[in-house]
Amino acid sequence: QVQLVESGGGSVQAGRSRTLSCEARGYVWQCMGWFRQVPGKEREGVAVINSGGGSTYYADSVKGRFTVSQDNAKNTVYLQMNSLKPEDTAMYYCAAGRSWGQGLCDPHPGLFTHWGQGTQVTVSS
Repeated sequence: QVQLVESGGGSVQAGRSRTLSCEARGYVWQCMGWFRQVPGKEREGVAVINSGGGSTYYADSVKGRFTVSQDNAKNTVYLQMNSLKPEDTAMYYCAAGRSWGQGLCDPHPGLFTHWGQGTQVTVSS
């Protein structure tokens, strides 16, 4: 049974940092993505990484502040979030899937077949 287990959410003050973790159990992924959603808004692809770690994607809204990384030994992907802003407040989901080919990953939701339960991040000003 495939499980994506997220952790690390919580409340944090603006300007501070937070790290989210996503452990993939029972699944060998090629692409792992972090998405976020606020009620009433579309889900946003925040960051994506391929299993080789050589390719990453970041949404413009988080470039320079967020970093996605992986620990293959733990089959875990991290999202390091720095300089958090109130507008980063959302439910964050990790998702895993196969690449389009040749390790190509992007935030297209159709690429991701398995999703975590979500972890809430709340940034206060």
